Formats: sequence, structure tokens, C-alpha cells
Amino acid sequence: MPEMTFAVRWPDGAVQNCYSPSLVMHDHLDVGANYTVADFRTRATSALDEAAERVRAKFGFACTSAAATADDIVRNANRYEDDAVVEVLTMHPPLETS
Repeated sequence: MPEMTFAVRWPDGAVQNCYSPSLVMHDHLDVGANYTVADFRTRATSALDEAAERVRAKFGFACTSAAATADDIVRNANRYEDDAVVEVLTMHPPLETS
């Protein structure tokens, strides 16, 4: 199962590097896009839940790293107003374009 990393910039300029056990993040977030904190929190945690379930389906156990990343995102998001802006800086590996 291909894993990936992604980085976001929070409203105060802090950068958070994140991990996902699946490329599913590409289905929920776009590089260079800005999201409100509330929207980002929802998109990211939904994608990480989906990634953890893909791991469970393939290997028979949940991915604790996906859960830890989701927890970190929620904890950071709670520091800001819901309408503040988060920017997705990078997603690696990128999706191949046809």
C-alpha cells in the first residue's frame, strides 16, 4: 500500500508535516489549495479514517499512525478559529498525470 506525506501551513504560519498510509489524501485535498480550518479538519480526518480502513482491510489491523496524524490535526485545528485559513503546501508522492 503506497504511503504518503503532506505538509500544511496553519493560520499562524506554523508548518505541520503529516503522514498517511494511503494516497487517499489526494481525493480530499489539493496542493496549493486553501481551506478553512473547519473544512480542512473535516477533509483531513475523513481521508485519514478512510486510509486507516484501507489498512485494516488489507492487513487486518488499523493504522495507528493515521489515527495519530488525525489526532494531531484536530489538536492543531482547535487552536484556531474555524474560518481561518490552512494551506496545503505539498503532497508526496504526487499523483501521476496522464
